[in-house]
Amino acid sequence: MQDITALLADPAAWIALITLIAMEVVLGIDNLVFISILTNKLPEEQREKARKIGIGLALVMRLGLLGTVAWIVKLTTPVFTLFDHGFSWKDMILIAGGLFLVWKATKEIHHTVDPVDKDEDFIASSVTTTMGAAIGQILLLDLVFSVDSIITAVGMTEHVVIMVIAVVFAVTVMLLAANPLGRFIEKNPTVIMLALGFLLMIGMTLIADGMGFHVPKGYLYAAMAFSALVEGLNMMARRKKSRDKAALAARKKLH
Repeated sequence: MQDITALLADPAAWIALITLIAMEVVLGIDNLVFISILTNKLPEEQREKARKIGIGLALVMRLGLLGTVAWIVKLTTPVFTLFDHGFSWKDMILIAGGLFLVWKATKEIHHTVDPVDKDEDFIASSVTTTMGAAIGQILLLDLVFSVDSIITAVGMTEHVVIMVIAVVFAVTVMLLAANPLGRFIEKNPTVIMLALGFLLMIGMTLIADGMGFHVPKGYLYAAMAFSALVEGLNMMARRKKSRDKAALAARKKLH
């Protein structure tokens, strides 16, 4: 109790908490985009449940990893060296997760461009993905993003209480944003390709990080924000064009 009281009275702890919350929310965007795209393949009545389960598993996994902080820190210890780079368990997890994201995004892009060739995608080989398949893939990516998230948190503060608050806050934001984001992606098909492009970029960034080539997250999210802005302008232009056509058709009917 005294430790918590001391933390509440420490301005540095509040700064660390606010910074960590912002970082965790930003890191959660990657996970949320993947969950939204994957769950949109489920029947409509199952989507919200799958999102809640997926995000709930992300929270459980992050909190579970926080309980083993000492073990998590050891994941950054090199296990073997290749091409003058020491590979740790964290590096291997990031590379595996990045390869999965690149593979998955590439398959989904192929299916979006050529929806007739459904045999190319094991998810699309049926009419929709199953709940179990969706949860399994979400769980796999939850592990990758959770390890990255917790190691980032450990590097920013030594107080587990601050980490727990930041993780719970970030996952709550994900939970609140999941359904609106899923509906937005479903209603705007062009956004799906943009989101898949984001997943490709995130996957390549994870692989680069695992190989020892650190890509500042600021560059990544700046590129995503710029792309989203351009797509937003395109959507506004399409809506205006559609309204103009409707207005012109209405005037023709009057005359």
